[in-house]
Order: sequence, then structure tokens, then C-alpha cells
Amino acid sequence: MSIPRLLVVDDDPEMRSMMTQFLHQNGFIALPARSEVEIRNHLTSGRIDLILLDVMLGDENGVEICARLRAEQDVPIILVSALSADHQRMAGYEVGADDYIAKPFNPQLMLARVRAVMQRARRTPSLAYRRRTHSFRFNDWAYDGKRDEVHSPEGYLVPLSQRETALLKVLLANPHIPLTRDEIAAALDVTGSTDKPEAQGRAIDMLVGRLRSKIEANPKDPQMLRTERGLGYVFAAEVSVEEDA
Repeated sequence: MSIPRLLVVDDDPEMRSMMTQFLHQNGFIALPARSEVEIRNHLTSGRIDLILLDVMLGDENGVEICARLRAEQDVPIILVSALSADHQRMAGYEVGADDYIAKPFNPQLMLARVRAVMQRARRTPSLAYRRRTHSFRFNDWAYDGKRDEVHSPEGYLVPLSQRETALLKVLLANPHIPLTRDEIAAALDVTGSTDKPEAQGRAIDMLVGRLRSKIEANPKDPQMLRTERGLGYVFAAEVSVEEDA
């Protein structure tokens, strides 16, 4: 399994450093950020599994940022704040925060809350927050998220199975991000299968092969859906997203 990637958002450099170092020491990849712009840069450039978001970010408001992020995606968000009155906590929960930690806090408590929220998030498919019904364009191909239709550069409808379509959606929503077979299996809802991990891995490899045969000009030398040796697969094409109306 991949190492969880957390985003620590705080405008206080000492607090940001303390939290990232502590999370690193406890087995996480912890990335620092100071503003909404930096949050969005991280979300578009790599996988983020959870955000620890300070409420008071200088001129920015973490609760308002949480509301905007939640309107777009389902990445777990834990608000962190010195404001701990009931109505302040409720304001966070009402905009979709998964938890609320009051400052000052015991780092071990933060760790326990992070693990609890991530455990809850795993009950739904991994990467699900990136798999909304958007429409995508890639290498002159088009995927219609509303109709679940894929069109070739020549405009032909390319029939995909339900599983092939689900795999394509995961890849399109995570371009240039190497994904392990476990992550792909989780996103495709096959982690509950009784198959052994080796069998699941082979099933993913076969599914990738079938998808390549339909979208690659030369499936034996794929240019979009590439193998990432020792890890899994990466979708190497540039992808643009069109918001659904």
C-alpha cells in the first residue's frame, strides 16, 4: 500500500513544522501549505489523502476554504483551531469538515484523530473524491462523464465495459500520479473480494491490458497508460477537465 499523503495547512511556521515533522515520524508523508492557493496547487499536482486545515490563516478563513473545497471534492478535512466553542465547531461541521481539533492539542491526540478519519474514509473507495462525473479530454480523446461514453480523436464511440470505464475514470482523475495496484483495486471496489492480493494484482493487469487495446494506438508500446516499474501504472497524458453543468 502507498504511504498516506497529508497536507498540513497553517500560517504559523513553527506549528506547521511541528505538525509535519511529527506526522513524518509516524509514517506519513506530510506536505506543508500556508494558503488556499497552495492547497489547490497540491491537490492538482499529486494525491492528497487528508487535509489538516487551520481555521485562522491570516487574512483567509479555514472554514470558508473548507466549504469551497467540499463543494468540489470529498478529500477528508480536519479543522484545527484555537476557537473551540460549540458554535465554532458546529460551523466547521456544517461546511463538511470530518473532524475538529482544538488548540493547544496533544500530538498523540492529533495522530489518533487523523487515523480515525482516514479509517472512516477507507470504507468508501480510495480516490473516490477524485472520481466525480466530470468530462475529460486527453490526447484528442473525450470522455463524457454524464453518459459514460468515450470518443476517439476521429469522433467514433469506443465501447468500454463497465469495469474498463471505471478504470479510465480513475486514471483520468489522477493524471501523472503513479498508482499502485492496491490503490486501483480500492478505487474499483474490488478490495472486498476474497481473492488473494496476487490474484487481484493479475486482475488489474488484465484490465489495464484490455483498456490499452481500446485507447492506445499501439497497446504493446503504450504512450498514455504506462507501466510504472515496481509500483503499478501511471496515466501519462495531459488531461483537461470540463465541469458538468
